[in-house]
Amino acid sequence: MILHKSNNLTFFTPNQINGLGAPFFDTGISAGFPSPAEDFKEQRLSLDKELIKNKEATFFARVSGQSMIGAGLDDNDLLVIDRSLEPTHNKIAVCFLDGEFTVKRLKVNKEGVWLQPENPHYPIIKITDDNDFVIWGIVTNVIKKV
Repeated sequence: MILHKSNNLTFFTPNQINGLGAPFFDTGISAGFPSPAEDFKEQRLSLDKELIKNKEATFFARVSGQSMIGAGLDDNDLLVIDRSLEPTHNKIAVCFLDGEFTVKRLKVNKEGVWLQPENPHYPIIKITDDNDFVIWGIVTNVIKKV
């Protein structure tokens, strides 16, 4: 379900599925030589249980733009955002800034708060009293297509 769409992010609420989850092989996937097939032990895995710690405070948002590519957040990636987590220095946060949502790394010290992009082509944003600014949630995971 889409909750909100802005130029930079589209927000979704997670759908709770009562199924058993997808098959999960607990042996790991070799990136080198293949492992023997008899070592595979199948279990069930729920991505909701793996990625969502507080379901009432968790949302998804799709990234639009390139300002966070250095942090591995690419255009069209799906972010898992937890609104119950404390925003602290160096966390990646979804913020509401002057009427738009944006995702940036928080830089916090005694002199103030900055929103740090992870792309040198984008400016660092200093938050001032003149800004309409709210830290909306903390990014906990990113889901990518390959």
